[in-house]
Formats: sequence, C-alpha cells, structure tokens
Amino acid sequence: MLRVTSNMMSSQLMLNLNRNALQMNNTQNMLSTGRKLNKPSDDPVGITYSLRYRGELASNEQYTKNVDSALSWLDFNDTVLGQTGDVIQKLRELTVQAATGSNPQSALDSIKQEVGQLKEQLIDIANSKLNGKYIFNGESFDAKPYDFLKNEDGTSNTTGMVNGQLVGSSIDTLVTDKGLINFSVGDSVQLPINITGTDVFGKGDDEDNIFKIIDSLTASLEKGDTKGISAQLDKMDSRMETVLTTRAELGAKTNRIELMQGRLSDLNINLTDLQSKTEDADYSELIMQSKIQENIYNASLSAGSKIIQPTLVDFLR
Repeated sequence: MLRVTSNMMSSQLMLNLNRNALQMNNTQNMLSTGRKLNKPSDDPVGITYSLRYRGELASNEQYTKNVDSALSWLDFNDTVLGQTGDVIQKLRELTVQAATGSNPQSALDSIKQEVGQLKEQLIDIANSKLNGKYIFNGESFDAKPYDFLKNEDGTSNTTGMVNGQLVGSSIDTLVTDKGLINFSVGDSVQLPINITGTDVFGKGDDEDNIFKIIDSLTASLEKGDTKGISAQLDKMDSRMETVLTTRAELGAKTNRIELMQGRLSDLNINLTDLQSKTEDADYSELIMQSKIQENIYNASLSAGSKIIQPTLVDFLR
C-alpha cells in the first residue's frame, strides 16, 4: 500500500486549487471578453474555422464595396445616356421643324444657333466624369476623350482643321479607348461596367455619328437645303436606337449586379452566423459554470483546511 505523506497531501491540495483557479480564470476571461476563443490553445480546430470565416467575411466586405461602386457607375452611365437621348430627341424636333420648307432663312439661322448649342451640350456629355474619371474613355479614364479646338466664337471645332490644316482632334479619326473596366463582384466573377464613347456617339466613319450628323445639319441649315436637312432624320433615328440599345444593356448589367448584391448580403449573414457560433461565448452557460467552479474552489479550500491541520492556510488566516 502506498504511504501517503503530509507533503503529498499538500501537493495534491495545491494542484487541485490551482486547477480550479485556472478553470475559474478561464471562465471569467470568456465572460469579460464575450468570446470563447481567446487564444489558439482554447480550441485549435475552432481557431482554424474562425480565421477562415474572418478571411471570407473580409473578402465579402470588399466585394460588397465593389458592387456598390459598380452600381453607382452604371446608374451614372444610365443618367448620361438619358441626357444624350434627350439632346438627340431635341435635335430631331428641330430638324423636323426646319425640314418643312416654309421657314425663312432667318428661322433656319435661329435653328442653326440652337443646334450649335446642342452640339456643345453633347460634347459636355461625352466628356462626363465620375469620381474624377472620364466614363467614356475606357482604361484611359484620366484623358479627356472629346478634346476639340475652340473657334473664335467659343464653339468647338470638331474637324480639327485651321486654315486648311489639321491641327487638332478630328471627329473623323477620333476613337475612344476600348479598354474594359472590370469590377470584381465575387470569387472569380468580374463584370465590365463601362461603355466607350465611340459606341455611344459613333465612330468617325459611321454615317450616324451624332457629331457628323450635327455638322451636316448645320451646313444644310446655312444653305437652306431642306433636302439635306431631311436626310439627317434617318441617321438621327439610327443613333437614337443605338443609345436605347446601350441603355438596355446597362439595365441588364445593373440587374445582374443587384442580384450579386443580394447574394453577397445573404453570404455575409451566413458567415457572420457561423463565426458567432465558433467564437462567441454562451453567457447563460458560462455563468452557470462560473458558479459551479466557484463552489468547487470554495469546497477545495474548505476540505484542505480540515484534512491538513495545521496547514499553511491556517497560518495565513
């Protein structure tokens, strides 16, 4: 039979007291932090899942920000295309009015002045910026896409010709950057959200290039050429159809990204729930454990003081 000495009893008492105190400390630490995982040794497997959930939540948060930015970009593009359509519609109304053949030249001159202002308005729209970026110049968003010389009267010289020489940007050769601006809206999911200026307003060799239409209309108004004026109507309709088609494409992209927004929101809720189950403390359970551990610790102290007499505890009283 093993002989039990006073030293062995003292050591066992100290071991039990320390173990009970450690359990109480761990429980108090969980209660004060609200977390059941405060260091890797608390639950090595749980820490692995916790870090994974945190990484996925961080990625999800960035995707959500990207989705919000993409929606802002698409909404702004849609607004600008709406303004473009309004200008083209106004041009069409003026063209129909001028093509009647009953207008005196003074009336045609007045219409020409208004057409000139609408052309300037379209150039302003074509150079629209969002957050400091030109929206119609692809990846070269820091360069002004429709940068024309100014005539003496302040209007834009879209031909680039001065005294018979090409010295500035010409609408005939102008091509905006075709680079796509892709937004990451999910794992391995990238969506291009920009449209190019030449797609909206037309390339130099397009018959329905809106700026060339305006130039032809202006020349016909100066000459009082009603046939030339009427000839621009079909081209305007063609350009308007292109603008409407582009708006429809933007709408489809917006719907797709809004679906992604909903999916990211659902994923965020699921990941947060999993993270909470892995990391967060159960207060009701911890409070019960704390009371039980406190009772056990007090019982250990009481038992030790009675079994080993006199003891160091007695001297300390």
